Formats: sequence, C-alpha cells, structure tokens
Amino acid sequence: MHQEFVDDKFHDECGVFGIYNSNNWNTAEMTYFGLYALQHRGQESAGIAINDNGTIIYHKEMGMVSEVFDDVILSHLHGKMSIGHVRATISGESQRENAQPLVLKYTKGHMALAHNGSLINANKIRNDLEERGFLFQSYSDAEVIAALLSSERIKHHSIEESLVEVMKQIKGSYSLLIMTPHKLIAARDPLGMRPLCIGKKDDSYIFSSETAALETVGAKFIRDVKPGEIVIANEEGMKSIQTEAPKESKMCIFEFVYFARPDSIIDGAYVYEARLEAGKILAKEQPVDADLVIGVPDSGLTAAIGYARESGIPYGDGLMKNRYIGRTFIQPSQEMREQAVRLKLNPFKSQVEGKRIIMIDDSIVRGTTSKRIVKMLKDAGAKEVHIRISSPPVYYPCYFGIDTPHRKNLIANHYSIEEIAKLIGADSLAFLSIEGLKKTPIGAKCGFCTACFDGNYPIKVDKEEEK
Repeated sequence: MHQEFVDDKFHDECGVFGIYNSNNWNTAEMTYFGLYALQHRGQESAGIAINDNGTIIYHKEMGMVSEVFDDVILSHLHGKMSIGHVRATISGESQRENAQPLVLKYTKGHMALAHNGSLINANKIRNDLEERGFLFQSYSDAEVIAALLSSERIKHHSIEESLVEVMKQIKGSYSLLIMTPHKLIAARDPLGMRPLCIGKKDDSYIFSSETAALETVGAKFIRDVKPGEIVIANEEGMKSIQTEAPKESKMCIFEFVYFARPDSIIDGAYVYEARLEAGKILAKEQPVDADLVIGVPDSGLTAAIGYARESGIPYGDGLMKNRYIGRTFIQPSQEMREQAVRLKLNPFKSQVEGKRIIMIDDSIVRGTTSKRIVKMLKDAGAKEVHIRISSPPVYYPCYFGIDTPHRKNLIANHYSIEEIAKLIGADSLAFLSIEGLKKTPIGAKCGFCTACFDGNYPIKVDKEEEK
C-alpha cells in the first residue's frame, strides 16, 4: 500500500492465534487459516511455531501470511500445539528479528511466545535484565516478557506461577500466547485493552485475537479471556487463574471503529453493529442536507449505511477501491506519487456528478488522504462534499498497542475543525462525539479506553516510558 495511506491511518500492531489440538486436525493448516483471517491486524511479518513432541519448530518471515507460508513449509510443521502471529510495522521499525512467535530455550526446555500489545515499562525492564546479564536480540516487547518469564521460572514450580509474577511487573496492554512442551497458555492484561477469545472444535481448544478467525477454522466461540486472566490448556483440559484486575476494564474502543473485522464479536458486542450504530448516532449529532451518502472503502462503509438509514438520505457507491495494489508499491517519481490516490481509489462519476455528497470515514489522522479524495470527488463533478467522521478528533498518541503518529503530526492538534475542513477542501467537516462513540458497542461487557481522543490514559505514562 502506498505510504500516504499507511501514514494516514492508525495501525494495530499484532494478531495472535493458537491451538491445543486434542483431535486429528492438521495443526499447521488450521493455524495458517486462522492467521489469514487475522491478516488485517498486521501485514509486516507472519510466523507459526509448533510443538513437535516437546521440541518447538517454527517458521517466520517478513511478509503477508500467503507470502510467508506455502504447502511445502506447512508440511514440515507437525505437532499437537501451535501459536501463530501477524505483526504490523511499529513506528517505522521493519526488522526480521522482531517477527514472532519468539522461540527460545530456557532452564525448563523450549518455549514460544506471541504478543499483541505494548508495554510502557519495557525499556526499564530491559535495562534491568541487561544489567543482570540478559542479552536481547530484538526490540520487541515479546522478548522482554520472555526474558522476564524465564527469569521468574527459576524461582517457581510452574510456568503459570511464573506468569502470575510477571504480570505483576509489566505495565501496559498485552494479549499473550505461550507454548511450552506440555501446555498452551493464554493471558490478557488486567485492563483487557487488547482482545483475546477462546474457541473449541470438538475436544481441541483455540485462542484468537478475534472470533472471526475461530469461525474460519470451524471452531465454536466459547468466551473471551477475562481481563487479568490466565487460561491453561493441556491434556487434562482447560483451567483458569484469575489475577488481580480493576473493576472496570478498558478495551481499546478503536477496535470497534476500525481495527477489528466487522464480523467479529469483542467482549459481547458485534463490531458490525457498533459501526452501524456509529453512523446512526453521527447522523443525529451532525446532520447535513445532501443528496447521497457514500463511505470510504472499506472502513467507512458500514457507518455510511447507518448514517443513510438514520438520515433518510440515499446510500450509494461513490468510490471504487483497487484491491490489487501490492503492499510494497513504490512510486518512482513525484508525478506518480501525485497519482497514488487514484490508483487506490477512484470515484464513480455517474453517481456523484451534480450531487451534494456526504462522505463517511472512520478517522482523520493527518488529513492527507482526505484532501485528495475530496479533490477527486469534486473533479468528478460533485457539487458539495461534506465529510462526517465516525469517531472523535484524535488529539493524543497511543502507548498501548496502536502505532500512532507523534502528537505533532496529528492534524487536530494544529487546526480547528473549521480550519481542517478548509485545508482538505471539504464544504463541511464534523466528528462523532466521545459520548456518542461510547454508545456504539451495543451490549458490550467492558469499559473503554478513549485516551487518543481525550488524553485520559488508563495507566499513567511517565515521560521516560514514552516510546
């Protein structure tokens, strides 16, 4: 994808998927399909680690799931347990050593670990461990967790006892999958900031960042891993350890706005319904007289349908998305860069010409893409283009698992909403309120983190802990 689109959206860092196979399923193939279903959560690297009679074998590489694995590679991955991982680039870091799962030997044997989230005290823990003689091969928080876990493992009888102690020390967001010679362990941070769920297929247990991946492999969704919970799957079945957790969790609300697949259910709420509701509430809060409602593919489409239903203004297809542009597409000249948006999106002239358009998108981060899309629509003959955003303005960076620009690069920090509208060429611009957004995950059994909108971080972030 062209870098302009990459820079103008928030990005989740990872997706995790794991299987404790008590049946005769092909573990490697199921993990591959599970990761394929989670590809939207990370396109930088992919990996699978499998437990083969106590020995962990693995393959991981830079690239999409379909690029990293083929039939030959999967045929060499045998075993009854597995964990898989997809990763997105974090703050420009694009290095193979950061690919997961992380596989290492320690005093009790082999261990593999996959992590979704971000620790705000990772640097401090890393420095402390380095002073004690630990050597690190990557910049990933997963390696910090693994090193801390192996350190605690020396003191405790079981890996889960060690993990309880580790969870007392690490600060931030994490959904973890840990594989040892005899166990598959899942854990979620005490605030439940990143999603993690449990599924079952016959007698086999499956863990995934999203329910959509469970359905892809034919598993039945059982429940979400609770905030602060450690879940262990082994030959005896499944058991749970509940560590201390606050009364109110703080799931990242951007999962419902943009990150998660629309067919997933997170902490009791349907993602698709949340986006539909966002559009409806947006229409009530920010009405405008127009002829057609369109959405920016793909993340703005569902909210656009909701806006159209609530407002009574017809919904239509206004932009065509080219789904065949390679992830690493590079423009060799300035002229080509100017055409990048048209290669990614193109307006339906017959639909927008002579009409007043309401264009729905999920967010505005830098504003560069919005500006080019508005120009395209007006070049195609749109009389007016009114932008409505199904989330509030983004004023603050995230430290808990979302790769966001520095605050100085967030357009809302420099201009008023009216000024942003003028800069991007829109006839008007309006956002969903924070109060409205919190109402969108209907039936959710969790609280929400809205720090990127209001600066109310659920965990205090010290200056020395900022990444």
